[in-house]
Amino acid sequence: MARIVWLDGRFINYEDAKVPILNHSLQYGSGIFEGIRSYRGDKTYIFRLDEHIDRFFNSMKIYNMPVKHNKEEIKEAIKELIRKNNLGDSYIRPFAFYNDDRIGLSVVGKSLSIYIAAVEFGKYLGEKESISVKTSSWRRINSAILPVKAKASGNYINSILANMEAKISGFDEAIMLDQNGNVSEGSAENVFLVRKGVIYTPSISDSILEGITRDSIIKISKFLGYEVIETEIPREDIYISDEVFFTGTAAEITPVTNVDGIVIGDGKIGRITRELINVYSKVVRGHSEHFQSWLTEV
Repeated sequence: MARIVWLDGRFINYEDAKVPILNHSLQYGSGIFEGIRSYRGDKTYIFRLDEHIDRFFNSMKIYNMPVKHNKEEIKEAIKELIRKNNLGDSYIRPFAFYNDDRIGLSVVGKSLSIYIAAVEFGKYLGEKESISVKTSSWRRINSAILPVKAKASGNYINSILANMEAKISGFDEAIMLDQNGNVSEGSAENVFLVRKGVIYTPSISDSILEGITRDSIIKISKFLGYEVIETEIPREDIYISDEVFFTGTAAEITPVTNVDGIVIGDGKIGRITRELINVYSKVVRGHSEHFQSWLTEV
């Protein structure tokens, strides 16, 4: 666990970062968070830091939160936090929350705190080469219910239900459908399909979080010469795909070889998926001459 964390402009010991049990964001899910990764190559790099912090601030703006710090302060705090904890491969979690323990839904007059932790981190979905997923009976929330473009704590109750259902049923992860029955995303990942050499992924109108790793894979795929189509994907298209994979900051690129008990393709990691994994791993560690602008040196 992190030894040093950042809270409202100060570096403190992890065990000293405490909030009351009645904290508003703990009770009502009113927090905003980001997930960011750093990687150790020849140097330590943070992957797409600018884009993550832009999304963090956009999420707070959607919820009209009174932010006291600017983007540059948060970026510098993250870099210094990695140095202080001597981290290479890490997961970084900025978290904005109402630092108030008065009971009641209203956030008017409540102050906002920002907390940042960075911890050593490996593979989010375990050491398996590929995973099995279950189509959840729970539908993905949509913007008529909650703002899906914001990484808000309360949104993820929906994801927790889907993930729990999949695990209880013996699968590794869930796929969620949108309100129209089209593929939306995993419980905490974006979804890609490959069919006849073309890469498909749900469009932003399918209630997805606009993933930064998703955007990276779209750009890398096009750079490699693949056609990428963002479109509505009916549920049954997953079953007849040649390849399926998840993307996400935590999940990185995770191959999926079984959906609802149906084997995808030949049941092995596909050629395009494997190529993207190899290229992505080089990019994030600074071992590729391309996409260098995505890396922030610590």
